[in-house]
Amino acid sequence: MKKINNSVLALALFVGIANTNAQEKKTLTLDEAVQLGIQNSKNLKIDAAKIEEATADLLEAKNRQLPDLKVSGSYMYLPIKPTVNIKLPGVSGAGGPEVHQVAYGSVNLSVPIYSGGRIKYGIQSAKYLVEASKLSTENDKIAIAYNVAQAYNNLFKANQSIKVLEENLTASQKRDETFLKLENNGVIARNDRLKANLQTSNIELQLLEAKNNYNIANINMDLLLGIPETTEIEVDQNYIDEGSDVKPVDFYVNEAKDNRKDLQALGKQREAAALGTKAAKAENLPSIAFTGGYVAADIPKFLTIYNAVNVGIGVSYNLSNIWKENSSYKQSQAREKQLSASNELLNDNIKLDVNREYQNTDYSKKRITVFEKSAEQANENYRITKNKYDNGLATMTELLDADAAQIAANVGVINAKADAALAYRKLLQTTGTLTIK
Repeated sequence: MKKINNSVLALALFVGIANTNAQEKKTLTLDEAVQLGIQNSKNLKIDAAKIEEATADLLEAKNRQLPDLKVSGSYMYLPIKPTVNIKLPGVSGAGGPEVHQVAYGSVNLSVPIYSGGRIKYGIQSAKYLVEASKLSTENDKIAIAYNVAQAYNNLFKANQSIKVLEENLTASQKRDETFLKLENNGVIARNDRLKANLQTSNIELQLLEAKNNYNIANINMDLLLGIPETTEIEVDQNYIDEGSDVKPVDFYVNEAKDNRKDLQALGKQREAAALGTKAAKAENLPSIAFTGGYVAADIPKFLTIYNAVNVGIGVSYNLSNIWKENSSYKQSQAREKQLSASNELLNDNIKLDVNREYQNTDYSKKRITVFEKSAEQANENYRITKNKYDNGLATMTELLDADAAQIAANVGVINAKADAALAYRKLLQTTGTLTIK
């Protein structure tokens, strides 16, 4: 029996140690969290593949300006004697040679000289599309930086709410112990003591909800950063001091025009589309290339050819262009119009976004002042009410209401500061200037 108890104790200790090790704690600043989020982002891996695809398209466009060199050869065995009738004057083809095999080989070279600009425009267009892909990636990085900041902010607020509620729960439980003694001594009524117990229970419920929100926020943060879901992240609250110096709204509108990566990417797409239109128009022009070749053939007992070298100029023109409309040209023009309209729409949306987030930032900063004032009032109100209650001038209900208002006000100050810091980051995101350190 003793051995069994020892085994159970050892197993319990092992499980306890395993559970302790399973929950890893990791302290991260906001900037460190942003770096992790960018490093492990699935979206950015997709963007990297898109850049590789655009780069491959550029390589394909460049390859079109290089010479084409083709080598071909064949060998044929003829099991049945072919009929060979030579029609050359003075040469008799009667009977003909016995031909059973044929060998043939050729080398052909083609160097593009003129293609109406299709090759040149194709290369330039592909370069712009590579740049557009890279700019889109930078824009996604900024969006990810804000998403991480938002998740970090939610985690911070949940953690701070837990701290405030735990402090108030401890104070409320001590008050319950005091009230129980007062009730036992006949100083207060049982009903007043039960009201205090109910207040404690409400705080416990709020604390449970806050911890649940924290756990959800922590798991969301782990997934966003690409780290194990069992990692408990400890935040650094220094980030809430950001955004103390906010400039006029026109400054941020101009910053957005100069720095928005999605606007720059759209600009590159428009330049690529304009070149695409030129390339499509050039489809109606002829192509000229330098050509060269070498041919060798061997038909035993009949014909041998070698050193058959040829050079020349090749011209290619599709005569059907005379009566067929250039659909590629019309499609490219339509594409240009779409991108132009998208550019105007994006500029309008940028102005709206910047102005909206500027107002939100201003509103968030003003909320801090209001909440701080409310917290001062709530704390002073609780002090006065507590003093009155101790002197029999206030009811238990008034005391508990004052305590609840004090908790809400203090949590509100912390949340307001965190929301203001996040609102400022959102403003920077809309201007394309959110720093990724």
